[in-house]
Amino acid sequence: MIESDNSNLLEVKNLKMYFPIYQGLLRRLVSHIRAVDGVSFFIRKGETLGLVGESGCGKTTVGRCIVRAYQPTNGEILYRKDGKYVDLTKIPYKKLKIYRRDIQMIFQDPFSSLNPYMTVLDIVGEPLKVHKIAQGRELKSQVKDLLSRVGLSVKYISRYPNAFSGGQRQRIGIARTLALKPKLIIADEPVSALDVSIQAQVVNLMKDLQGEFGLTYLFIAHDLSIVEHVSDRVLVMYLGSMAELVNSEELYFHPLHPYTEALLSAVPKFKPGMETHRILLPGEVPNPSNPPSGCKFHPRCRYAREICSKEVPKWRDMGNSHYVACHLADQLTLQGITNNS
Repeated sequence: MIESDNSNLLEVKNLKMYFPIYQGLLRRLVSHIRAVDGVSFFIRKGETLGLVGESGCGKTTVGRCIVRAYQPTNGEILYRKDGKYVDLTKIPYKKLKIYRRDIQMIFQDPFSSLNPYMTVLDIVGEPLKVHKIAQGRELKSQVKDLLSRVGLSVKYISRYPNAFSGGQRQRIGIARTLALKPKLIIADEPVSALDVSIQAQVVNLMKDLQGEFGLTYLFIAHDLSIVEHVSDRVLVMYLGSMAELVNSEELYFHPLHPYTEALLSAVPKFKPGMETHRILLPGEVPNPSNPPSGCKFHPRCRYAREICSKEVPKWRDMGNSHYVACHLADQLTLQGITNNS
């Protein structure tokens, strides 16, 4: 499912990322981990697409394929630059530099993503040096401006990462990401490692920066309560495959996939009198090197029928661009996050 038009900044088509499994002294190939198994979506310029799912569902791998930290096994990653689409999977590694200026990544762990032996000036200024954009006084001036934009005092410019809290370190990481004035940012669980009290501050900062710089986000997360406040549309993944895609409000009010319903049931309800009906999924997430037949979710689905174990569900539009991969989507009435208010 792709809607190709001029408003799309990125189009991902049938993306697959298989990691080989070797055994024995001779390193014989015995299988593959199907981390991403046929994922397709688009992101419009200026919007935020939330990408959610349990740990191990492949969402981070999708992000790393887009920035070409991984070379995808198959599929297309079409990035719109100067009015034309370029397939990033076909660009030789040595020629990716021009596209890395446009596509940047915010990492999950602000403690390990910053070099402890570099000052803030060196960390934020490094992209400017690598791409030969600024040096000397001009570089220092630009770094100070970036620090101010992310809410940090310029007096911190000579300090090292160990002098900062987790929230401050993530702000430094965001400043580094903004240094090259990117158009698309892959935010890989950008607040999951932070205290709850700090998460809202960083999310609000990202939304403000989006408006200021005209940014487009792929916001990867497992916490649907965070995704709700930042995303225009949400793509739910399970075991490397797509489960559901729709605008954020529709997803929370009217989920069509049983897996989405289970994820929403785990979101805390703060409204007085609102009941919580937590859906506990039986068993564990299946091994991605040996996924279940038919619908990958059927062994854990409380609504599963015989067809679910035999046939892979088609990705279909249920109306109003609400896409789902479920045989029973038009037969079930699932619980949304506000249905019981």
